[in-house]
Amino acid sequence: MLMGSKNLLVVSHRYRSFQKDPIDLVSPYFDNVYVLVRFNKFANISDYIHIPALQPFVSSFKIDCTNKPSNLEVYKTSFFNMPFDSQYKALGEKHLKVAEKLIIKKNIKFDLIHAHFTWSSGYVGAKLKEKYGVPLIVTAHGYDIYRLPFKDDDWKSKIEYVLNSADAIATVSRSNLECIKKLNVKTPVIVLPNGYREDIFYPIDLYESRKSLNLPADKKVILSVGNLEEVKGHKYLIEAMSHIVKERKDVICFIIGVGELEHKLNKQIISTGLQDYVKLLGGKPHSDIPLWMNACDIFVLPSLNEGNPTVMFECLGCGKPFVGTKVGGVPEIITSEDHGLLVEPGNTRDLSDKIEIALNKNWDEGKIVIYAEKYRWKNISSQIVNLYSEICQRIATF
Repeated sequence: MLMGSKNLLVVSHRYRSFQKDPIDLVSPYFDNVYVLVRFNKFANISDYIHIPALQPFVSSFKIDCTNKPSNLEVYKTSFFNMPFDSQYKALGEKHLKVAEKLIIKKNIKFDLIHAHFTWSSGYVGAKLKEKYGVPLIVTAHGYDIYRLPFKDDDWKSKIEYVLNSADAIATVSRSNLECIKKLNVKTPVIVLPNGYREDIFYPIDLYESRKSLNLPADKKVILSVGNLEEVKGHKYLIEAMSHIVKERKDVICFIIGVGELEHKLNKQIISTGLQDYVKLLGGKPHSDIPLWMNACDIFVLPSLNEGNPTVMFECLGCGKPFVGTKVGGVPEIITSEDHGLLVEPGNTRDLSDKIEIALNKNWDEGKIVIYAEKYRWKNISSQIVNLYSEICQRIATF
């Protein structure tokens, strides 16, 4: 359903991957789409001095304008903020101030707001709704709903204010929905899982992929993609690899990602003598990830918590089995051992056992790809557009 002559304002923490893809796909339904990306000027330091903790926050890792729709504009809402948890509560007002200034400066007109993440983008969306009188949708993705509102009463109040300000809430898993139900929130909630771009993530011959990446053809390749932070559980994957290589030497694990644990994980690899078996590759452009996924035998995500990881859908779209922990929305997607295996979070022995099983199993790539089809972003985005239309129609009747 077309939205008519309407403009969409998106307030987001980034414009890439799981935030960029659905935004791009809904853009044809609007005259104009304006994306305001939160950007911390403090992270610029990492352009000159290699600071792993700041890498996920630099511009190149937050904004990807590849194949950007012609009717979509991306703007940085830039301000200084020290990357400490104690500063996070003050982020709402800082973010709002620069967003309001940018809207006035660029003369941005909008009829609908979609905020990704409850804090601080959701707070900005709530305040802009109050000021401009337009409907608001808030998407709760992960940490912002399963952890943040339960840290203390102040956080609970802030997140409840944001969610009750919205005309509709979207969240990416039923696990997240259960977290919302624990709050005093009256706004209706719809579960819309993350997805993948089928024009980017699709099966490519394994050996051709490895040849392109100069990877060995005679090894079992394990791939993991995610920021190098505690919640992603990479240390357990490295520990699991130390068990696996005691039994077999034909394996190699590649970890793609940046973050504060780079030095610590590298030290762990060296101290356990796994330099030949585990490689930290740093960050890679999103456009490179499909080739890496197609070059692997299995994909592993050892997270301690998740919302609904986009990489899971992307690996399934490439026909690769997913080995992941029983957290967030993962068990809602990996419901059959035809598509992957589930692991207890933080359990190194369980992880190594499941990796070993996955490496030895003869997976049906075609069956995995067929299962993944319902999670294509074009299918998810059509549900988002329906939500937009429903909200606009509902508001118009009042």
